[in-house]
Amino acid sequence: MDLSVAPPNATLSARAARVASIAAHHADDVDAAARFPKEAVDALRSERLLGIQVPAHLGGESASLSQIADICCTLGQSCSATAMIFAMHHIKASSLVEHGEESAWHTEFMRRVAAEQLLLGSATTEGGIGGNLRNSICAIHVDGENCTLEKDATVISYGSEADAILITSRAHADAAPADQVMTVFLKNQYSLEKTHVWNTLGMRGTCSDGFLFKGQAPAQQIFPKPFAEIAAQSMLATSHLLWSGVWYGIAADAVLRAQAFVRAAARKSPGVAPPGAIRLAEVSSKLQIVKSNVIAGLKAYEDTRNDPDRLMSMAFAIAMNNVKICSSETILEIINHAMLICGIMGYKNGTPFSLGRHLRDAHSAQLMISNDRILSNSANLLLVQKQDTSLSG
Repeated sequence: MDLSVAPPNATLSARAARVASIAAHHADDVDAAARFPKEAVDALRSERLLGIQVPAHLGGESASLSQIADICCTLGQSCSATAMIFAMHHIKASSLVEHGEESAWHTEFMRRVAAEQLLLGSATTEGGIGGNLRNSICAIHVDGENCTLEKDATVISYGSEADAILITSRAHADAAPADQVMTVFLKNQYSLEKTHVWNTLGMRGTCSDGFLFKGQAPAQQIFPKPFAEIAAQSMLATSHLLWSGVWYGIAADAVLRAQAFVRAAARKSPGVAPPGAIRLAEVSSKLQIVKSNVIAGLKAYEDTRNDPDRLMSMAFAIAMNNVKICSSETILEIINHAMLICGIMGYKNGTPFSLGRHLRDAHSAQLMISNDRILSNSANLLLVQKQDTSLSG
């Protein structure tokens, strides 16, 4: 595979559509076998979509978050595991793009991500901490020019398949749990001892097993910025927005299947409104709510991304939290409605209208990061933050 040659018909949408076609062909098997979607990820590499966020002067394409979210949506309509892997990779890439050019090592690593189409994994969860990414138990140890880290990572996104892992820890042995750094470890710089198997209800193909991570690398691979700033200025928004793009794609495909079912029923009884037609109109409006929510969130981010103070503001955090809450909760309503429209043909596996995989995958949305934790954070912020209730704010 020659990763240095741009693919034919090189628009992002055309490249994403070709990957989506491959992903769709294998989606049911990826889900049933809980296997990594190798064919689709190979296609992401051959279409050079893993490096698109990297700035053009470093060999990438300077793709915007809106463009990346649109690809998440396209992939989500075909294989949610592939879409989530793509989203998680670009969430980690955003940390490099927004904070990496302050460091010569991270700048050169971005060149490698674009040139070699490296897949970036994430290790922010930890035994004893769970999904609270803003706290760590483990601490990185710096000895001269080198650093070492051992972490009980209960989940590492597609850990066995990643080319590098971006991992969080306390900044040093005496640091407080929230005094964190993030470090890039390359595949040949760490070992993984599997401790938990990713045998889940949905998103089975993401293969996010748990591992005891042991790494050793040059200390220059530690991001120079505290993780608190990285999380607030890039990870908060990119996580909620790219995940929402994936979830919207899953829901959109469910609605398309419901629409196809209603159309097929209408052809059998010309002039008579099929039983599911009213529900289809209702679910279409719910899908539009999610779409509008994600688009508004993307616009808010693009308008704010060059202003660190606004990115760190309570108002922006609440806005991004609200995008995630709305998307993750509404897609379940949408897919349930689609199931009611399709009836037993949606409930059964192996039909053109099957929605079981969609529904199972969508249930992960409220757990990544827990909606209860997000709502609690927003509640604390709203105690002191005056909401902007205008339409133009």
